[in-house]
Amino acid sequence: MGSKKKEVALQVNVSTQELWEEMLCSKGLTVVDVYQGWCGPCKPVVSLFQKMRVEVGPDLLHFASAEADCLDVLERYRGRCEPTFLFYAGGELVAVVRGANAPLLEKTIREQLEAEKRVLAEGRERRVIKDEALSDEDECFSHEKNDGDDEDLVSSEKACTLAIIKPDAVVHGKTDEIIMKIQEAGFDILTNEERTMTEAEMRLFYQHRAGEDAFEKLVYHMCSGPSHLLILTRTEGTEDVVTAWRTLMGPCDPHVARREQPDSLRAQYGTEMPFNAVHGSWDSEDARRELALLFPSFRFSDQIPESAPLGREAEGAEGPGKMLCSPEDVDEAARDQGEATS
Repeated sequence: MGSKKKEVALQVNVSTQELWEEMLCSKGLTVVDVYQGWCGPCKPVVSLFQKMRVEVGPDLLHFASAEADCLDVLERYRGRCEPTFLFYAGGELVAVVRGANAPLLEKTIREQLEAEKRVLAEGRERRVIKDEALSDEDECFSHEKNDGDDEDLVSSEKACTLAIIKPDAVVHGKTDEIIMKIQEAGFDILTNEERTMTEAEMRLFYQHRAGEDAFEKLVYHMCSGPSHLLILTRTEGTEDVVTAWRTLMGPCDPHVARREQPDSLRAQYGTEMPFNAVHGSWDSEDARRELALLFPSFRFSDQIPESAPLGREAEGAEGPGKMLCSPEDVDEAARDQGEATS
């Protein structure tokens, strides 16, 4: 009887706002399985949760399940077919895993649990993230809404850069792994938005490469499926955010990256050009241009340090465009460019 009760208590069902708030007050790490009523909680991961509970104990590791239709805070998760696991510590969201990926779940649990132990024992700062589905601020970054009101504008006092997880990495289910590595490398993610780019946007975005043979292939690839657009900043280390992000990405060509920087993101997740998994702004000026195009409501601090330029690779290097442009320029620029030849 005792073991049966323990098994039932493995995941607490959170069905009311009061229970949700009570869950957020739990000490340690809480993993929430957000599910749809028509399919129920994710059963394949229960054995993993049981194993982790036996190994770690119940004091600092908690598991819960919550039906998206029952809680207003989970409204934007409703109707999603894949399971979503939200990781909370100290009442804050610290990680998200989508899909029943047991190895990734186990890795995330272990890493976030160790991080929370350091927070509790050493008073370290907890690394908090914003998930685009839960954040009340995501409309401020909306590509489709920009009415000019000051309260809808988002700003950062820190230097920022643009990161894009490209369609090839997204379609292969690598988004969460890449985001985890970004956070582990000391970056803060101000926003994470999934978006499918338009051809006009990408022609303007890569206008500095319009004369290259690979231009049409690059534009087609970037419009072929959803990407994840991230605004990154950095609170740790002496390296500026633009240079730090380009270092983490590695050389543009995945083959070169695997040879010269095997631990870089492009070495691990890229295959060949232009399927190199991630994009990053070339320098601070380029970051301003790209963010102004893709996040028109974003405001910069006036003090953004210049990044030290890196050596440009010959194979499809992402160079800077020098023109600041507004989203209204997209269609006009695309018309002026016409069909670039490859």
